[in-house]
Amino acid sequence: MTRIFLTHNRAALHHYYGERALQQLTSLGDVRFHDSDEDTSPEDIIRQARDCEILVSFRVPPIDAQLMQALPDLAAVCRVAVDIRNIDLECANRLGILVTRATPGFGASVAEWTIGMMISLARHIDRASYAYHHGRAPLPLMGRELRGATLGIIGYGTIGQYLAKLARGFGMKLIINDPYITAENAPDLQQCSLDTLLAQSDFVVCLAPATAATTHMIDLARLQQMQPSAYFINASRAELVNEHDLLRALEDNLIAGCALDVGSAADQMPAMGLAGHPKVIATPHVGGLTPQASEHQAMDSVRQVQALIAGQMPAPCVNAPYAIRARDRFGLLLPKA
Repeated sequence: MTRIFLTHNRAALHHYYGERALQQLTSLGDVRFHDSDEDTSPEDIIRQARDCEILVSFRVPPIDAQLMQALPDLAAVCRVAVDIRNIDLECANRLGILVTRATPGFGASVAEWTIGMMISLARHIDRASYAYHHGRAPLPLMGRELRGATLGIIGYGTIGQYLAKLARGFGMKLIINDPYITAENAPDLQQCSLDTLLAQSDFVVCLAPATAATTHMIDLARLQQMQPSAYFINASRAELVNEHDLLRALEDNLIAGCALDVGSAADQMPAMGLAGHPKVIATPHVGGLTPQASEHQAMDSVRQVQALIAGQMPAPCVNAPYAIRARDRFGLLLPKA
């Protein structure tokens, strides 16, 4: 029987994996998980999964070289997300461990979160609600409509494309910046430079992937290009934004406010110092936390484990030519490097 270990703790298993996927995974082998309220540590995995052949990986802890080297039977790591930066891919290649990732299933969830943040920022909903919750009468503030406003989307992938569809329903003007995509030919969609996008947008939404090229792509110089009445929203990764510069931009009134679902705190959550600023709306990395989004990626991992047990190469995988252990354990046919 195939031995499988989920690196999720109790809360992560409930929120990010779900009962249906867990039941189906359990039918495939001997399934264990970190049955604790505490975050899973590398030591926990080494102790509990030493004889396991498959890790189904949450975003914490990192699956690093030390961890993989301590698991002699490990043949595959199935990441329950698109982002595999928490896995030491070079070490996995060297040890012959197959690495897979999930397909994007969070487009609607994160795009809807973004629309909610845009409305809350534009109509000062969070400020009024905060005042009422603290027993104070809020000051009625003039808001603005999304209709006719310009939405600038940095990164036109799964989320950006879904967000554009929603924004069209609100009558927004759309401009995008993505050097790797040629956008569809639509009269209401303009593809432009980042400089132009920042200067023209009423709402700037950062959805680009975190890479070496995008690290701190939004810094003070970029924020100075935005209109003082504009709002910045980050629903991607903390690494894309210089948080010190963002705080300064808010303090100096370079922008009207921002919304954050990601940041440099633990587990990719917004940092307290920035999240607590009166011009910021922050949520604890919940943009993709809906049953539909979580189950989509969890079920991808179930299908990947099913494929492995059947001796088939699962998809999507990222290092198939190097997966010698997976080949030997599951009888896979490896492609040439």
